[in-house]
Amino acid sequence: IKLEMPTINLDREVTALASDPEVVEALESYAMIWQKLISIALEIQLKKVPEGNGPLAEIDLWRERNESLNALTEQTKRPEVQKVLEILQEAESQHTRDLQIVFSDVRKHHVEALDNVKFLSTLEHHLKTLTYGTGFNVVLDTIPALMNALRIVWIVSRHYNKDERMVPLMERIAWEISERVYKAVDLHTLFKEDRAAAKNKLADAKSTLEQWRKCYFVVRAQIEASGREEHWEFDRKRLFEKTDYMTSICQDLYDMLQTIEEFYNIIGPELKVVTGNPERIDDLMRAVNELTSPVEELTFDPFSIENARNWKLIVEEFKEEVAVENVKQIFVQNLKDPPLYKNQPPVAGAIYWSRSLFYRIKHTIIRFQEVEGLLASEHGKEVKQIYLQVAKKMKEYEDQKYSHWRNETEHILPLLLKNTLLTTCCVTEEPITTKKSVCFVVNFSPVLQEIIIETKYLEQLGFPVPEIARYVALQENKYLRYRNRLKNMMDHHHKLMETMNEAETKLLDDHIQELCRVFKLGHKRLTWSSLGIGDFIAQCTRAIRKFESLLHQIHKNSEDIKNTLLFIESTNLFKFPLSKNGDELPKVKEFFEYVKCERAKDVTHMVRKYSAIPQLLMKVERQVANTNNGKSPKLTSYYAYWENRIYQVLTQLVLKNLQAFNADVLANVPLFQIEAILSVPEIVLQPHTSEIDKMTVRCIQDCVEVTKHFVRWMHGTCIECPPQHVKEDEVITFSFYSDISQNPLIIEQAVLITQNVHKLLASLSKYLKPWKRYQLLWKLDKGVVMERLAAEKPACVITFDEQLQFYLKVAQEVTQEPLIKEEQCIRLHLAPLVDMVQEIAGGWVTSLGKLLNESAREELFSLYEEIQVGAFSSCY
Repeated sequence: IKLEMPTINLDREVTALASDPEVVEALESYAMIWQKLISIALEIQLKKVPEGNGPLAEIDLWRERNESLNALTEQTKRPEVQKVLEILQEAESQHTRDLQIVFSDVRKHHVEALDNVKFLSTLEHHLKTLTYGTGFNVVLDTIPALMNALRIVWIVSRHYNKDERMVPLMERIAWEISERVYKAVDLHTLFKEDRAAAKNKLADAKSTLEQWRKCYFVVRAQIEASGREEHWEFDRKRLFEKTDYMTSICQDLYDMLQTIEEFYNIIGPELKVVTGNPERIDDLMRAVNELTSPVEELTFDPFSIENARNWKLIVEEFKEEVAVENVKQIFVQNLKDPPLYKNQPPVAGAIYWSRSLFYRIKHTIIRFQEVEGLLASEHGKEVKQIYLQVAKKMKEYEDQKYSHWRNETEHILPLLLKNTLLTTCCVTEEPITTKKSVCFVVNFSPVLQEIIIETKYLEQLGFPVPEIARYVALQENKYLRYRNRLKNMMDHHHKLMETMNEAETKLLDDHIQELCRVFKLGHKRLTWSSLGIGDFIAQCTRAIRKFESLLHQIHKNSEDIKNTLLFIESTNLFKFPLSKNGDELPKVKEFFEYVKCERAKDVTHMVRKYSAIPQLLMKVERQVANTNNGKSPKLTSYYAYWENRIYQVLTQLVLKNLQAFNADVLANVPLFQIEAILSVPEIVLQPHTSEIDKMTVRCIQDCVEVTKHFVRWMHGTCIECPPQHVKEDEVITFSFYSDISQNPLIIEQAVLITQNVHKLLASLSKYLKPWKRYQLLWKLDKGVVMERLAAEKPACVITFDEQLQFYLKVAQEVTQEPLIKEEQCIRLHLAPLVDMVQEIAGGWVTSLGKLLNESAREELFSLYEEIQVGAFSSCY
């Protein structure tokens, strides 16, 4: 992907370009395109997975990702791109942050890819040897070195030192080792090869698989012993399940080859001489060769764990062909719990299992009987006797199983057919005392289903079955169709009941009981041998659909009421005014007046929504009780349910709004402003602390009193209570206010807000205390001080200079004080206080200057008179 560079001239200064709207708009479009292209490219790279199951594919993936991300990273470093980013930052464009995030993601993933390529490259030589090396000896030598290299990567790498990276890589290595074994061991040709060479190949393959596990645990132990490295606590199933399983397969194949070799050692040329019948011996040799035919003609992959059961059957079959004693042991061990094929019933399955064992040993014995004299030996007679004993036990086992099944079936089947279609089950832990605590379920016994299946299988096995069982088996489709329709119908009914809350259950009690009356026919009268089952199912289905339609309409109205209550509950009762002229905040009184006005608008809207709820309940009333007056006795509990929900919603409305307002009070975002002024002789807040406290309390009270607008319903109805005239001039309206205002949580929250505001005001008052160092400016009587100073006639240079410097310093000093103090929700303006202190200090300077002027004039005139007197005296 190549990023298109801007065509506009970017030679000017960044500030100048950022102030040009056309330039910024053009660069924003480039930024959006870059962001989209880079995001797409990064997403494509991150979604890529290695193309192949081996470990080399993972190295190729990281190399490709490194090259692609490197190209992208270099483009993001181009001067044109960086200058565009600087211009957009200067212009405070909203696209700057998104583009920076994308650039950062590309660089981060590029660094990761570069690091992974560097460390995985150290494994590449070992992995190529593992993949392409000739012979198992090369692989056996490579595995230890590879495992040590993996340990180094684990210690040093920043990304392959975690399970989520290292485990998949090791899993791929395990796959490659398994693949080497899979390609080398070809079951279609294994038993046709030289047996010694085949056994060596299997031994080497097994050693290779075991070497993988052994080297892993050796390195793992070294890591644990070092005590400095993160331990290998990897998922062993992912690393060794397949290789361990293939090890067992190699062992099975090795055992088969060993068994065949032992057969050939027994059935050799000497046996032909002893029996005098070489043709028979040759037939026996062919029979031995055919022992491996099931393995050579496999239609599945024996090295796949998914086929473990099938392979186990093949191995067991081989072993059973080899020795009759094994069959005897299997039969004796599994008499009480015989293995069954999928979907086989217990009795017929057990008989089928017994016969399959019998046919296996019978087939083997027949083969050996064909060789004259083979069974005449002592060992042959012993094997034959074992065969006869096992065969007899198997026949007795079959007869006993069948006889017990027939007697049980003839007794229990008529009883099962007399079962009613439905039965009851308790849906609560309490005893069944009311109809509401009972639900109906299909009463189709699993035993009946089992008898049907047993009948079909036993007839296939050649056993005579009772007529009643044959009749039921022929009607299997009908019974199963009825059972499934009944089950689907009752499941649907149960799901409908689960969607109802307690109030709806009480509301629809009559309709629920009507449904129960329909179901009772299947619970009390109809059995599985009745003729009206189909009509009963149709009748129940119609009744359920009618009930579902009614419930749907009620739920629709309930949803509308819930949406109304959600709107009320989510209303913001503390909407704050926006700041004036950018930074200027409203004054306290303006702030609370704005909150009050906005709250009044919202309350009007909420009350209008609230007033529509009774109309929705009257719709429900019309559907359930066929009345529309809002005071049906059938809906008394339903009205009460919704009135209680309204109470809960209003409580949450007030509580959450008070909590939000308290959070705003404590937040470091100013909401309104106050001033610090000099009210001689004290420095105070304006408005006064007590006034702000009162306005806060009034605002909180107004929030709670919002609930006065929500009028309660008359008892047993959804009709609002009319105003009650207690006295001639006193009217009472029953609202939720009386209950909600007494809620301890709301009272606690209201008190908490008041305390927090008071603490905040106290903190601001404390902040003003240092200003008291100037209080002599306004506490001293300026006239008295000036008269006293004039009477003392001080030296001008010393006294007047010190005084003037003091007051000038005060006037200068207060200008250095901050003019704004922000604390939580309040912004305190100190400019009025500064101005007043400067004004007072200036007054002192003026008065001192006037006094100094008058004193200087007096002395000047006095000096002038002395000069005049002296001059006059000298004339005489």
